[in-house]
Amino acid sequence: MNARSLCVFIATLLCLVNVTLAQNKKTLNIHRATLAPKIDGILDDTIWQNAETATGFVSQRPEIGQQAPHDERTEVKMTFDDNAIYVAAYLYDDPTKIMKQLTSRDNFGQTDYFILVLNPNNDAQNDTAFYVFSSGQQADALQNPTLGEDFGWNAVWDSAVKIMDDGWIVEMKIPYRTLRFSDQDEPTWGVQFHREFRRSRARFTWNPVDPTQGYSGLYHAEVKGLKDVKPPVRLNLYPFTTGIINSFDGDTDTDLKFGMDVKYGLTDNFTLDATLVPDFSQAGFDNVELNLGPFEQTFSEQRQFFTEGVDLFSKGDLFFSRRIGNRPSGRLNLNENEEANVPNEVKVLNAVKVSGRTKNGLGIGFFNAITEKTTANIKNTLTDEKRSAVVEPFTNYNILVVDQQFNGNSSVSLINTNVLREGHFRDANATALVANLINKRNTFSIATDLRMSNVNYQNTSNERGFSSYLRLAKIHGNLRYSFDHSYADTKFDINDLGLLYRNNYNNFGTDISYQTFEPSGNLNNYTISTYFNYNRLVEPNVYSQFNLGVSYRATTKGLDGFGFNFDIEPGKQKDYFESRDGRPFIYENFVTTGGYLSSNYNRTFALDLRANVGALFETGRDKFTYDIEVEPRVRINDKLLLIYQFYYDFTNGGRGFATREDEQSIFGERNRQIVTNSISSNYAFNPYNSLSLSFRHYWDTVSYDNDLFTLLDSGRLTTDAGYTVDSVSNDPNINFSTWNIDLSYSWQFAPGSFLTALYRNQLFNSDAIAEYNYSQSIDKLFDQPMQHTFSVRLQYFLDFNGIKSVFNSNKSDA
Repeated sequence: MNARSLCVFIATLLCLVNVTLAQNKKTLNIHRATLAPKIDGILDDTIWQNAETATGFVSQRPEIGQQAPHDERTEVKMTFDDNAIYVAAYLYDDPTKIMKQLTSRDNFGQTDYFILVLNPNNDAQNDTAFYVFSSGQQADALQNPTLGEDFGWNAVWDSAVKIMDDGWIVEMKIPYRTLRFSDQDEPTWGVQFHREFRRSRARFTWNPVDPTQGYSGLYHAEVKGLKDVKPPVRLNLYPFTTGIINSFDGDTDTDLKFGMDVKYGLTDNFTLDATLVPDFSQAGFDNVELNLGPFEQTFSEQRQFFTEGVDLFSKGDLFFSRRIGNRPSGRLNLNENEEANVPNEVKVLNAVKVSGRTKNGLGIGFFNAITEKTTANIKNTLTDEKRSAVVEPFTNYNILVVDQQFNGNSSVSLINTNVLREGHFRDANATALVANLINKRNTFSIATDLRMSNVNYQNTSNERGFSSYLRLAKIHGNLRYSFDHSYADTKFDINDLGLLYRNNYNNFGTDISYQTFEPSGNLNNYTISTYFNYNRLVEPNVYSQFNLGVSYRATTKGLDGFGFNFDIEPGKQKDYFESRDGRPFIYENFVTTGGYLSSNYNRTFALDLRANVGALFETGRDKFTYDIEVEPRVRINDKLLLIYQFYYDFTNGGRGFATREDEQSIFGERNRQIVTNSISSNYAFNPYNSLSLSFRHYWDTVSYDNDLFTLLDSGRLTTDAGYTVDSVSNDPNINFSTWNIDLSYSWQFAPGSFLTALYRNQLFNSDAIAEYNYSQSIDKLFDQPMQHTFSVRLQYFLDFNGIKSVFNSNKSDA
């Protein structure tokens, strides 16, 4: 496609943005309750007797548009008062077929569930979804077409479930403080009801949804009859205290922490979230692995403040929250015979975010976090002389986002991030303009972003970089395809607050897929896709790598899944990053293929199997790799689930960077094997009490051939320099092992209030004894000191409106 044709194509899609799609929306008329219904799962309240009923649900999957059988029908009613929206749903069914596994909050087990979706702005893009499971458990999420579902968001609301002779009942109370809306006399809200039958994965929806086309929010119904609904004062307080006991290598430390999280509605649609004196001591452990590659190892965010309500801040991929409170960024200059004790993390002093969206779709977000000055203790091993050095100064992190939504499915955003460090440390700034444009018929999309970065090295230099991304895609029907281009120059760097594994790329890609949406033959659905990627560097403007492949995945009518994949990197592949000095490392004709089987989780015993195999077809080389993963799961009863995972990965004849010697990169040929064993289990006493276990042991060995290589400018390796494993100063062989156990108990003793007890132990060992087998490595691991941590955290939820009502009641009694 030439430049002129591309411009015409883009212009055509932009014109289609204004094309409308007619939809017949159902309407539910509701009335104000003079007496609020009791949330107990019993529909004997007066308001439910004459309330209008939403029924006539139709299937969304596996078939599309089928009416539910009469004995599996769904009937939903709604009402409201000055404090909340109320919902009553009667879900008819054979009670012996209702699946109701108990899980922890926001976790989907083998359980039927009902979903209420509310959109007070009725804009089709900013939904709030409330899930109630047949087990009585809850989940909630924010939804939008750009980021999907955000289950990191949590609200405090009430629900009750009751199993009946002919089905089950759900009652819900959604306080207005959980929603964002403006003061309107007679508003029309978007609403949708979904019902999931877990035994068949069938989903029935009140207002019909076409899953082959468009975001589900476009298919919402409407609720009318709301009158004089006033947004409340949205002030929620979460005071907490945590007691911690740490024991390591004979030393025991104790700590008692107090703090508070705050949510405050600044306006009807904008909320301030703050964590004062943060405490993240009970965040889950990271799945640490041995990293032999040239890029940093990163982990997903597990601190709730940084996972909840961050959809606006995720625009443009400039925000990677693990940067805040991570390892110090500064480097130490050690003198001879000095060793340093560097803290593993930087303390977060506080963090604040303000976000919201107006009735007209304008979203604004502001984020700020502050971390404390952090020092490393340095000691001279000969003289015992001690000194300290700053490895991270007092630092301020900021994000500002402006996002305009339109047409029910499109948005344009401007994002800026800024990191200011005290003293001579570097500062950073990054800006992105992001657009996600979809025509009203939901047939084509354009996703694009332009990003700029600026790093200030404090009185030495400024580096300004640029990056761009463009994706054109057909997004409806069975046959779909896309084209994408991504670019970043050599100075583009967002890693002070974002995440960028590498820059200096000029990449082109295309994808084509065919998928089905309804059952056919023995399959519920299947997808077959093929892809093509061609990569170049920006400087120098040269070819680097190329790959293409095909994948297939399917689900049977028995709800078993399977699939396969095939990928080939034909010809010479030039890796410009493995050497760590910018020179290419060449390998040729690498082929991988694999597949998976996943049995129906509804069964008491289920099994996941995954396997891959790869080979290098290159003259003078013999590389072979394979991996296998086995994951059986046993649902002993509706309260107890056990999952075991075994993973084995073996590579024979791999080549890569081994060490540095005489200021040059040394490569080696190596065999590597990885063994991971993990166990997870959850026992739920009831929807409010649960006990969970997470265990993981990771073992990794890397054994090099004795003869080592140097890298030629041509990209080939040679042994002419005579380096060997025995001659280099740092033995590159590795035996790496980690061990983690988390045992936790959680009790929700009041709405939004939790008592959580956690016991954790950790072990770590890394040495050069690669010849040790698994048993010997375990023995060596248990020779290391074990860290034991026990903590108890108490968090209480306080709603300002509840406090105010208590005082008003006391005044009236007086």
